[in-house]
Amino acid sequence: MAENPGAERHPRFDDDLVGLDPDDPDAQAFAEHLDRMQRCDPTFTVEGSLRGVADFAEGSNRAGGLRWWVAAAVVCLILIGVLVSAWDIVVDLLAWLAR
Repeated sequence: MAENPGAERHPRFDDDLVGLDPDDPDAQAFAEHLDRMQRCDPTFTVEGSLRGVADFAEGSNRAGGLRWWVAAAVVCLILIGVLVSAWDIVVDLLAWLAR
């Protein structure tokens, strides 16, 4: 919002964050954090799952130091699991086709 001076004011500053400067980047980040914490969307849908992955990615990009390395390790472990599973399926498929 700070990059776009014509952007609308976040509604949190009228309700929950009265008295804080709406142009302050820290206050804007806190308002976005409150929105994420109070979101009650269903997570059992594909859209909800993808939104959760997007939130994880955004959070890991904001993190630094050890938290960033742990997030990167989790992503690498997930990718390794997907690759091993895909390889196992391809090998089983080729063995089944070779019969």
